[in-house]
Amino acid sequence: MIQRRLLALATLTAALAATLAGCATTAAPVSVADTIAANPSLSTLNSLVAKAGLTDTLKGTGPFTVFAPTNEAFKSVPAKTMDELAADPVKLKAVLAYHVVPGKVLADDVKNGNVKTVNGANLALGKAGTFVTVEDAMVQTADINATNGVVHTVDRVLMPPR
Repeated sequence: MIQRRLLALATLTAALAATLAGCATTAAPVSVADTIAANPSLSTLNSLVAKAGLTDTLKGTGPFTVFAPTNEAFKSVPAKTMDELAADPVKLKAVLAYHVVPGKVLADDVKNGNVKTVNGANLALGKAGTFVTVEDAMVQTADINATNGVVHTVDRVLMPPR
């Protein structure tokens, strides 16, 4: 009887240890580029970042703040504009760089006013309570931390001034 209980206890202990080991996995540190790539709602942005040759840049030292348009945001961009961007890597790179701010700007750090983007243009940020806006876009998911910055998903594609 005691041996059966000890065996059952040993089996239970082994099963519990295996379960806890599965729960204790630690996510590997990821860059801003990897964070974008891992998010299914940012697959369009991820493919455009790759097409523009910006993946390695966004895996770099940083820090970067990326206002990342979702797949839904890209659906609202006219097809003609998307075709123009696909045909012109320089223009595509400029549009994507307009979504990136040097430094790590968390939602709590946002102040009403302009910030310089990586492409050199000003980007208007606004905050009212917990709502954060970027130009005419609304931040949907804020503060997705990465090893070299932060990603905020937004509901619109931002177009730099001409």
